[in-house]
Amino acid sequence: MRKIKIFDTTLRDGEQSPGCSMNIHEKLEMARQLERLGVDVIEAGFPVASPEDFESVEKIAHEVQGCQIAGLCRAVRGDIDCAWEALKDHPNPLIHIFLATSDIHLEAKLHKTREEVLAQVKEMVAYAKSMCPNIEFSAEDASRSDRDYLVQVFDAAQQAGASVLNIPDTVGYATPAEMEELVRYVKAHLKHPDQAVLSVHCHNDLGMGVANSLAGMQGGADQIECTVNGIGERAGNAALEEIVMAIKTRADIYGCETGIDTRQIYRTSKLLSTVTGVPVPPNKAIVGANAFAHESGIHQHGVINNRLTYEIMSPESVGIYQNRMVLGKHSGRHAFEERLDQLGYRIPEQVLEQSFEKFKVLADRKKIVTDRDIEALISSNRYQIPEAYTLDSFVVNSGTVISATAVVKLVKDGEGKEHVARGEGPIDAAFKAIDRIVKQNFPLKNYSIQSVTEGEDALGEVVVKILKGDEIITGRGLSTDIIEASIKAYINAINKAIM
Repeated sequence: MRKIKIFDTTLRDGEQSPGCSMNIHEKLEMARQLERLGVDVIEAGFPVASPEDFESVEKIAHEVQGCQIAGLCRAVRGDIDCAWEALKDHPNPLIHIFLATSDIHLEAKLHKTREEVLAQVKEMVAYAKSMCPNIEFSAEDASRSDRDYLVQVFDAAQQAGASVLNIPDTVGYATPAEMEELVRYVKAHLKHPDQAVLSVHCHNDLGMGVANSLAGMQGGADQIECTVNGIGERAGNAALEEIVMAIKTRADIYGCETGIDTRQIYRTSKLLSTVTGVPVPPNKAIVGANAFAHESGIHQHGVINNRLTYEIMSPESVGIYQNRMVLGKHSGRHAFEERLDQLGYRIPEQVLEQSFEKFKVLADRKKIVTDRDIEALISSNRYQIPEAYTLDSFVVNSGTVISATAVVKLVKDGEGKEHVARGEGPIDAAFKAIDRIVKQNFPLKNYSIQSVTEGEDALGEVVVKILKGDEIITGRGLSTDIIEASIKAYINAINKAIM
């Protein structure tokens, strides 16, 4: 299979993304992880940009030697001198020179003619080659450049000593078909195509960075430039993890491979997110929180029976311990039973059915039902008692300028009974309304409430203790609404008292 080199520019192009700057120690930590990941080239920075950038490139070149280290520079002597000074101690350094080739850049930014740019490329690549054995030349905005002129510039760069020729889609303008054709054209028209490595560097302004990179590879590129999590200027760069896993998962189509240890992908993504403070979107391909999560009951049932039904790659292949069955309102009974089994519960069929019904009610209120939610539901259903009274509805009014009132409706033997009462607070009022319905008054001995899960939609558990003569009877209630949990707990205790 054809080997594709992965050129990682997270520490250079990626760091230029607003909010993604890193200090020297963070860059070094990230570079070491990229080395473990197995990238072929780490573009460590833009040495002339600042003293700190120079120091970080120099430090990475000194301490990370398991892959090639590159430094970016403009096609000017000062930049090249600075880059070489930072890279010279590395056993396999790469000076990466760029200069725009599109007419819009030549006219609006460089104020140079095509002939002047061509002469500058020849002179600066040759100058860099006199110091460094490895030179990459990038034709900035190549995808919007005149093709014949682009080939002319690449021929000049190659003749001056560049061994890697990069074809960037700098502003994310190309389509996959255009990118593939552009690479094919360059390769077909270079004077010495077999003596150069063609590379692509695609941005994501139209959301096609990864697709364009893969298309460039199909057109003949042997190196892809990308960033972890797709960070970078504007809408970002092509995402390394998506490119690598596309090549691996669809080897039947691409016929290529990389040297990436894919089991390090998730760890690398998480490290970058931690270092930059920029979270990974949950729906992000490969490394997002939902990438290997399933909530739909149909999907969960399929994955439980055979992963291949809804997973085209295994979570373990990218370094995630296992897939995640998210229990929510779309989940089915199979997923619920599977989670109970994982939690170690063996419960009778009747209790399972009742617990599942309560789970569905809870799932309508919460986005995600946690393991602690499930454990609380199971605990509340473990010892079922006959329910003389069940809650139908309640309305509570309370505030600092009104007396607390509660209207509660209970059902007994299929008949609804409703009463209203005032109290010292909403819960006291609700309890008094229940007392009037059941026509009994059991003194409240104790009342306690606690959150059994986390978050704004936490499940609350209320425990009440009432007196029936000398006997203390305990009732429990669960709900995301603490007033409802309190009413359920009180009704539970009353049902036990009148058994």
